[in-house]
Amino acid sequence: MAPTAFARSAARVERICDAAVNAPTNPAVNAPANPAADAAALRLAALRLAALREIRTVVPFDAHVWLLTDPETTVGTRPLADVPPALLPRLPELIRLKYLTPTNRWTALHTEVATLDRTDSPWQALLRAHGVADVASAVFKDRYGCWGFLDLWRCGSPFTTAETTYLASLRAPLTTALRTCVARTFDHPAATVRGPLVLLLSQDLEVLGQTPETHEYLKVMVPPAEGRAPIPAGAYNVAAQLLAVEAGVDDHPPWARAHLSAGDWVTLRAARIGTGGIAVGIEQTSPSDRLGLFTRAVGLSARETELVTLLPGGAGTRELAARMHLSENTVQDHLKSIFTKTGTRTRRTLLARALGT
Repeated sequence: MAPTAFARSAARVERICDAAVNAPTNPAVNAPANPAADAAALRLAALRLAALREIRTVVPFDAHVWLLTDPETTVGTRPLADVPPALLPRLPELIRLKYLTPTNRWTALHTEVATLDRTDSPWQALLRAHGVADVASAVFKDRYGCWGFLDLWRCGSPFTTAETTYLASLRAPLTTALRTCVARTFDHPAATVRGPLVLLLSQDLEVLGQTPETHEYLKVMVPPAEGRAPIPAGAYNVAAQLLAVEAGVDDHPPWARAHLSAGDWVTLRAARIGTGGIAVGIEQTSPSDRLGLFTRAVGLSARETELVTLLPGGAGTRELAARMHLSENTVQDHLKSIFTKTGTRTRRTLLARALGT
C-alpha cells in the first residue's frame, strides 16, 4: 500500500470524526436503526462504524472488537463487535481470557499499536483455534482518560509495520471524537433509572440468575439481534476485570459507568460472592460519579475540575476562592473557561447539564 493511500485514508477518518462531533442532533454517518437506541448512543456507534469502514479500505481485517471504556477505570462498557459465529457461544470465555492476558492489553498501550507476540496465552490459543493469525490493538487514551480500545483480527498474513503505523496515526482524532461524543450525552437530562439490579455470574462468567428488570436494561445497553437474548457485555467486562485484579494482571477497580440512553448513565460493579460466584450490580450513576465523568469528557483541567466539584455545595465566589486558596478573580477566570468548554453560561445550567437535572 502506497504511503499516500494511508495519508488520504487518515484524512478521511479525520473528516468522519469532525462530522460526528459537529452533528447537531443525529449521527453524522449512518448506523443501523434500533428503536432501543437514541441519538447520543447512535452517534458513538456510527462514529466507530464509519471509521471501521474507512480503515478496511487500506487495512484488511476479518473481525473486530471495539469497546468503549470508562475513562477512569478503563473497564469496557459498550462493544461494537463482529466476530466469527463459532466464537459467539464462547463470548464469556473470550472476554475473560482477554482481561487475563497481558499481551495486547489496552491498559499497557500508549501511542503504539500492538500485534500478537510469540507467547501462547489461552486468549491467543482460542483465537488461533478459530483461524485468527494476528490482532492489531489500539487504545484511545488522552490526558483525560481511556475512552476505548480496538482489536482488529486477521486470519491471513500478519499486520505490517506500515499498517500499524497508519492505525497509530488515527489514535488522536478518534480519541478526541470519542470523548467529545461522550460529552454530548450530557446534552440530555437524565431520567429516573430504577434499581439497583443484580446479575449473578459464575467464575466462568456464565449467567446464574438476575433480578427481573435486568433483562430490559441489558437490551438497551447492547441491543441484541431480533429474537435473541441480550448479551450482558458490560457485566462480563466488570466481572472479568475483577478476575484480572484477583490474578494480579491489572489493578484498576472492577466497575464502570456505561451510557444507557439519552442522558442516562448506569454504573456496573462486580463483587465476589462466596468462592465461586460474582455479583454484578447495575444502578443509576451517582451524582458525584456522573460529575467526575462529565469533567473528563468536556476536557476540564485539574483546577477546573476541583472548582466544578465544589459548585453543588452552593458556595459563592469568595468562599470558593478561600477553599481553593485562589483569588476571586482567578476563580472567575476558571468559571469563564469552564462555561466555554461546556457551552453553558451560568453555574445553574452547568450543574444541570453535569448532574442531569
